[in-house]
Amino acid sequence: MNNKMNRRSFLKRMLGGAISLLGLSGGSYYYAKYMEPSMLSVQEEKIISSNIPPQLEGLRVLQFSDTHLGFHYDITQFERLVHHINKQQCDLLLFTGDLFDAPNEASFEMLEQAASLLDSITAPLGKFWIYGNHDHGGYGTDLIATYMEKGGFTLLQNQHKTLTYNGEEFIVSGLDDVMLGKPDISRALPPQAAHTFTMLLCHEPDYVEHIKGEPFDIQLSGHSHGGQIQIPFLGHMVTPPYAKQYVEGWHTIRSNQSLYVSRGLGTTRLPYRFLCKPEFTVHTLTAQKQDG
Repeated sequence: MNNKMNRRSFLKRMLGGAISLLGLSGGSYYYAKYMEPSMLSVQEEKIISSNIPPQLEGLRVLQFSDTHLGFHYDITQFERLVHHINKQQCDLLLFTGDLFDAPNEASFEMLEQAASLLDSITAPLGKFWIYGNHDHGGYGTDLIATYMEKGGFTLLQNQHKTLTYNGEEFIVSGLDDVMLGKPDISRALPPQAAHTFTMLLCHEPDYVEHIKGEPFDIQLSGHSHGGQIQIPFLGHMVTPPYAKQYVEGWHTIRSNQSLYVSRGLGTTRLPYRFLCKPEFTVHTLTAQKQDG
């Protein structure tokens, strides 16, 4: 079975690569490199759960991810993103990792500009973030933490925060990056998570398979970029480790536990997006009505 799967995966990559090279020539190439990566889309989604109490109904949570500043994503694009984020007037802001593509290569000016723009984002219940693999990479761990703090963001590195909305408590938890960090779910989730609505931030979506028995209601992830290049009938062409099984959108993990994977905003490895527009997401909490 494994040999068959490996052969199938290999053939898919080879065929996908050939089609990509042929299909992304001429006008398609120009579209994928220069047009679609700038086609910012705003996804409106509902987080529906029976664990959401009526007091949390209507809470708006904005998730953005994977800007990869410096790799074909510049400060002008980031400024436009921040403008659109503020237009949403959300209650809570969550960043699910990978601010810069190579933090150690970023100029002081770009780091300062990014922090200033992050600081201009407003969210009454706070702004929280987690490490992605690129944030830890390139000796960026402390550097990114410094500039995210300047931007008014609170790091959740195997930590949690209990927040209150309309008099009702809920929990936002965050894991350290799976690939280059040391995720510890036992530290990230407090005991009260078992009976309190809990959102878990984890950069790599596939890690949900290792922690799906833990008491959280939804995992919000990025990392995948939605595959960046999507070819009809072949699917996602560029999927990194820990984003092979869950690549974009909604997934039901258990009866009352779900995963949402953002396509993110920037690119990495290849400066293309094809049939995979960059996005940020506005999640509205919605209490699931009980039968009877």
